[in-house]
Amino acid sequence: MARAQGARAQMALAFETTYGMPPVSGFTRMPFASATLGSEQPLLNSELLGYGRDPLAPIKDAVTADGNVVVPIDAAAFGFWLKAAFGQPITTGTDPYTHEFRSDGWTLPSMSIETGMPEIPRFAMYTGCVLDTLSWQMQRSGLLTATASLVAQGESVATASAAGTLVDLGLQRFGHFNGAITRDGNPLGNIVSAEITYANSLDRVETIRSDGRIDGADPSIAALTGRIEVRFADQVLVTQAINGDPCELSFAYTLPSGESLTLTAHAVYLPRPRIEIAGPQGVQATFDWQAARDVTLGRMATVTLINSVEEY
Repeated sequence: MARAQGARAQMALAFETTYGMPPVSGFTRMPFASATLGSEQPLLNSELLGYGRDPLAPIKDAVTADGNVVVPIDAAAFGFWLKAAFGQPITTGTDPYTHEFRSDGWTLPSMSIETGMPEIPRFAMYTGCVLDTLSWQMQRSGLLTATASLVAQGESVATASAAGTLVDLGLQRFGHFNGAITRDGNPLGNIVSAEITYANSLDRVETIRSDGRIDGADPSIAALTGRIEVRFADQVLVTQAINGDPCELSFAYTLPSGESLTLTAHAVYLPRPRIEIAGPQGVQATFDWQAARDVTLGRMATVTLINSVEEY
């Protein structure tokens, strides 16, 4: 008897032309580390009386389809998640291509994502997937991954794949040792770790339907937040926090072959932190930063991805 194994699982992704309608072709093989994307429909206990102590049959509630996908931050496939988070990029140049994703867009694309377990076989197609949050951490060592939180419209399960022939982009993975952080264009030292979270603040359109699915997921006010933990060596960040002035923070990765990924938060505000002396070791301070719209550029953030992919 065949048993499902994560090692044999596969994921395919394609952007939809019409929300909730999977395309017939154009799916790309996506690298991923884990996925909780799924559909569930809870049962409601019967509240009726007069039939004895044993309850009556439960009633089905609305369908909820969502979950997280943990993906590697790489030079090619990560562009699909950036497009899902920010919208269609502005692409310039010839190989290598420069893809610029901006945070000021009003429209987000929806995706169809298929997860497959070929040994069962079970192929689940999740349609109407919209990205809610995209987050990752920067640190000195370990595997570099990002978590994409998705809201989907529904799930369709089949015994054969509906994704067709998959496009394989190859994997050029960034590592933590490729990372760098700058403040107003200058290297920012003494950083122990950093967290970055971009949120679209999706609003589920929960209308009345016979199938129990949602009608859509509309983006609301975006948010770009995070945390930096620093070794306390100077007063630069503390002074900025006290004065209430913004700065520009850039989080970048660059491969020796030239591919790069840079997220720039154009106007970052820092809270005044508590400086604690916990023992004889070095003193560290934590800043839970927030980004806002830059009045000059008219947007909050820009993500620049340089690779050999012609378009997303």
